[in-house]
Amino acid sequence: MNIANWLHDTQRRAPRRPALFDGTELVADYATFAAHVRQRAAHLVDQHGLVPGDVVALLMKNSCDYLELLYAIWWMGAVAVPINAKLHPGEAAWIADNAEARLIFTDGGQVFSSRDLPQCCKELDGHLLPANRGWPTLEHPVPRQDQDLAWLFYTSGTTGRSKGVMLSHGNLVAMSLCYATDVDAVSADDAAVYAAPMSHGAGLYNFIHVRCGARHVVPASHGFDAAELFGLAEQVGNVSLFAAPTMVKRMVEQARRQDYHGAGIKTIVYGGGPMYLADLRDAVDTFGPRLVQIYGQGESPMTISVLPRALIAERERPDWASLAASVGHAQSCVEIRILDTGHQPLPTGERGEIAVRGATVMQGYWRNPQATRQTLVDGWLLTGDIGYLDAAGYLTLTDRSKDVIISGGSNVYPREVEEVLAQHPEVFEVCVVGEPDAQWGESVVAFVVTRNGQPLDEGELTAWFLTRMASFKKPKKYVWRSDLPKNSYGKILKTDLRQWLKAASIAAL
Repeated sequence: MNIANWLHDTQRRAPRRPALFDGTELVADYATFAAHVRQRAAHLVDQHGLVPGDVVALLMKNSCDYLELLYAIWWMGAVAVPINAKLHPGEAAWIADNAEARLIFTDGGQVFSSRDLPQCCKELDGHLLPANRGWPTLEHPVPRQDQDLAWLFYTSGTTGRSKGVMLSHGNLVAMSLCYATDVDAVSADDAAVYAAPMSHGAGLYNFIHVRCGARHVVPASHGFDAAELFGLAEQVGNVSLFAAPTMVKRMVEQARRQDYHGAGIKTIVYGGGPMYLADLRDAVDTFGPRLVQIYGQGESPMTISVLPRALIAERERPDWASLAASVGHAQSCVEIRILDTGHQPLPTGERGEIAVRGATVMQGYWRNPQATRQTLVDGWLLTGDIGYLDAAGYLTLTDRSKDVIISGGSNVYPREVEEVLAQHPEVFEVCVVGEPDAQWGESVVAFVVTRNGQPLDEGELTAWFLTRMASFKKPKKYVWRSDLPKNSYGKILKTDLRQWLKAASIAAL
């Protein structure tokens, strides 16, 4: 089934229901939304000769036009490649070339020079609605099969060139139904607010909201601003949004400054990085029972596990700390296993690589059969994440396999160290990485942002740490920072921190 059928069905059932908002301004009801999509789809076919299966890229900030373009691409049977709008044009051009994109839509249509893009790819302004010149109208979405490609998601490329994750129409349908079943029930009165990039997880949550005839709201800033978001929530009401843990942390800080307690917000779905217990307590205290955690990857988008709001908010439970430190239980359409290095299942409670199987798992990596074979093994997606399952089926992540620090022959899981340091009242943000060490193999380094911007006494901080965790896990070095590098998704870039350490080591020679 073509995922665009959901828009077609909704506009037939509820044509006058409000659909697209720029801030608080109504841009389109569902009839107009679908009409613009048909108009854009006809333009792709008639003026650019696109056929089903062709690839179209988008390098744009969040906007209502973004959603119209996505659906126009699917409506005429093509494949969408949403690209992180913060990438350098050279990086975006590489993705367009690798994806064999015929067109790339940008903000303004003048991001690339003629020599930047591959010869077969043309740049267009995504904000220009083509005039209706009597082209043959595509009244219905082009038929697609469940296994047909719909979305090419390019990973962040922290270990080299990014890979194109192939997500089919069937993958997107399964992911969307999991949201309504496991994460949050959706009604036509809801409003999905796109404060995080639509090229990533926030954009993936559009489908179920389209299916249910809900509202789609792009903040006037077209990005994330906590104060703006709170004002928007109070005016729009019943707001749901996806946010990285770093975004939630900033929301808490702003809410406390303005004495805001979540009015207008229905649900905050968080994921994409670790949410430390200290930060989660602050968020629950500030916003109440509005938070839901999900764990997923681009290869199984947004749909590996879920920690429901009731469990997050139930602070009086004796096992709350262990549950809140987990990423919840498997979502409805997937199975989870923990595997050893030989890909054999491990018993309950033992750490190993997290593997996933189900209807949301990608079709493979675009033009990369070797990486596909290494990642999809016997029908299971090998996530590269390390964790364990408890007796009740709750999954706890300890780290990415590549992030584990081996110091003196012992494994140190950075998240454990970060969890402890994040509890210190003067620590605002922290990230732990390993640094090559001639004596120990690797040593633990903590990058720390303090609340007042001033370094702490390292001896006192270490002494405080040692009252809570084993000595071999303590940081050997603290690096005090005013902020930590993050991608547009809000995820801390550990690769950048490792590169900084390497450059600092070379400079010290």
